[in-house]
Amino acid sequence: MSDERRQGLGALTDVIAPERVVGIPVGEVRALAYDSRRVEPGTLFFAVPGVHVDGHDYAAAAVDAGAIGIVVERELPGVAVPQLVVDRTRRALADAADAWFDRPSANLTVIGVTGTDGKSTVTALTAEMLWACRWHPGQIGTVFTGIFDELTPNLDRSTTPESLELQELLARMQAAGNDSVVMEATSHGLALERTRNCRFDVGVVTTVTSEHLELHGTVEAYRAAKARLVEEAPVAVLNADDPAFGYFRERSRDRVISYGIDADADLRAGRLEPDTSGTTFHLESPRWHGEVRIGMPGRFNVANALAGLGAIEALGLDVSHAANALARTAGVPGRMERVVAGQPFDVIVDYAHTADALRHVLEVLRPIARGRLIAVFGSAGERDATKREPMGRVAAELADLVVVTAEDPRLEDPRTINEQIATGARAAGAVDGASLWVIDDRREAIAHAIGLAGEGDVILLAGKGHEQSIIYGTSKRPWDDRTAAREALAAAGWSTP
Repeated sequence: MSDERRQGLGALTDVIAPERVVGIPVGEVRALAYDSRRVEPGTLFFAVPGVHVDGHDYAAAAVDAGAIGIVVERELPGVAVPQLVVDRTRRALADAADAWFDRPSANLTVIGVTGTDGKSTVTALTAEMLWACRWHPGQIGTVFTGIFDELTPNLDRSTTPESLELQELLARMQAAGNDSVVMEATSHGLALERTRNCRFDVGVVTTVTSEHLELHGTVEAYRAAKARLVEEAPVAVLNADDPAFGYFRERSRDRVISYGIDADADLRAGRLEPDTSGTTFHLESPRWHGEVRIGMPGRFNVANALAGLGAIEALGLDVSHAANALARTAGVPGRMERVVAGQPFDVIVDYAHTADALRHVLEVLRPIARGRLIAVFGSAGERDATKREPMGRVAAELADLVVVTAEDPRLEDPRTINEQIATGARAAGAVDGASLWVIDDRREAIAHAIGLAGEGDVILLAGKGHEQSIIYGTSKRPWDDRTAAREALAAAGWSTP
């Protein structure tokens, strides 16, 4: 990562504080990199171990490309440049990146949002409410990156960037005039220390169930990774309705602001009046109470709104101004998004990719469906396999028809993943060929669901949401559920804009 910045290798060595140094760390560093393909003369290279590749295997290539030094977790033989040997290269990268970009988060109010579901929506809503309060927030998350007031779609498939890119983003926000940032803090980002040195001021937690056990191993380790956010932030905004509330309250560093619908909380929503386009509710909060409208359907979106309002409360801003902004929100792409082509049934695209999220969305759509509810979804390969059968069970319990299909199989066999989901659906009563179909090709699965649908039915396409690609093996193929749905609808005879 090169720009006009320069730092001495000795000065960066002091920042990184290695356990030992092989060689003499002298010279001028002109760039930082953890990808050997981005090394240019004067680069300090960080050998980061990953899931499929280990940066240590590419250290020689980095030196050949002009690296001035390498940061490693073990000494490498035959290397002609200084080696900084550290316990964790990811941590060293985060510390070096923070120093390289002049500690940008120290000049921003940083609101971190974590949880199994709802992070993107809470991040977007909080940013909108901050703008309504005359703040100038940046935004980092699954769907968008926002620098000053310009939102750019995140096509990277990484919610929380590596620390080098993350610190650069924060520096760009500071330079552009942002005074704050709302960012998703994933369990990966927290556990792998990508968010180290982000200096969180407020930590918001949505719901925490089970996800990403492929990385964390256990639910306990997953929750502990999430808890890093509230252990750091001086103010924690916690979901009192979530079973994990007590866990996070105990681990919060200092002040706790709670929110909820059912449980007693600092911010509480009551008298919910839902309709197909959103929900009106009465808010009771420490400094304001009144009627609030969230223009996004679903009880879970009321909870998302409360989480964002909790962040506004934590910062001491005008809750009434923030609440008014909720009524104007256009929602988040790929979250309960309708695809309309003149068809006599509804097609809804959503990002739900856990059993809990799938349950919430299906419960919202159930009363909307005048006919049958049809669920089309899968589960990502090389990710938490323990959620697959539960997702199948939830779908079979709440939907009338279930179509199981591919969702980023990566290096796993799509049929193996889909059969694991189907096993859960069958256990809940789904019958192959009558209420359950396993169709590995996602395009064919969507077309099949549209072929099944009749007047008054609702089709849910879950799992991909806003994403613009689908991953097979190690390659990304262009993909958009909304586009695929429009194409299938057109092939079936519906193409009205």
